[in-house]
Amino acid sequence: MKIACLPFNPIQENTYVVWDDTKECIIIDAGNSSPREDAALDHFIDQHGLKPVLAANTHGHFDHTLGISHLKQRYGISFALSSKDRFLLDNAATSGSIFGVKVPAMPAPDLDLDQMSEVRFGDSSLQILRTPGHSPGHVVFHDPVSKSLFTGDTLFRESIGRTDLPGGDYSWIMRSILDVIVPLGEELHVYPGHGPESTIGHELLYNPFIVEVLNEEVNYRDR
Repeated sequence: MKIACLPFNPIQENTYVVWDDTKECIIIDAGNSSPREDAALDHFIDQHGLKPVLAANTHGHFDHTLGISHLKQRYGISFALSSKDRFLLDNAATSGSIFGVKVPAMPAPDLDLDQMSEVRFGDSSLQILRTPGHSPGHVVFHDPVSKSLFTGDTLFRESIGRTDLPGGDYSWIMRSILDVIVPLGEELHVYPGHGPESTIGHELLYNPFIVEVLNEEVNYRDR
């Protein structure tokens, strides 16, 4: 499996193109927000001879969905999102205005990730794991073969996603990280929705949110 990260839009969201030897690819969290960024994504796809088959989203915040309309129009592919995050698409224009970003009308999802266990492309698949907290329907995409995890805005390098937006919950996001993501193994490579890559091993040592909760749990057990 091959992975390319293309930072897009004023909020510097990471859009991922993921493909295998068949050249079929999926686009995770398409954030391309202008004709120039659309062209950059199209050029990458054309340059590598790829065939997009799906736009899959970790969650529904506007900075991760700005490029969906372009992908659907140009490649005729489906858009997959948790139905729990549908309300974020409906409120995208308002959310974008808070950050000074003009957001066009968002297309409705074609596929509900809540009804799926994996997304497929070519000879490959990514497991869908539920990680609510940053948003109610947030998911991550896991490839156990390459030990890769696309974490969206649940887990960043040495940080976590914000939980003060509508539908966010700090206790949920920490349980998602500790109960769903961390058990996948220290060697797991983390591809986040913003910022640089990481590993679970690095986060166990240097992510202050994770370290604090783990220390609290150890101290509680030692009482």
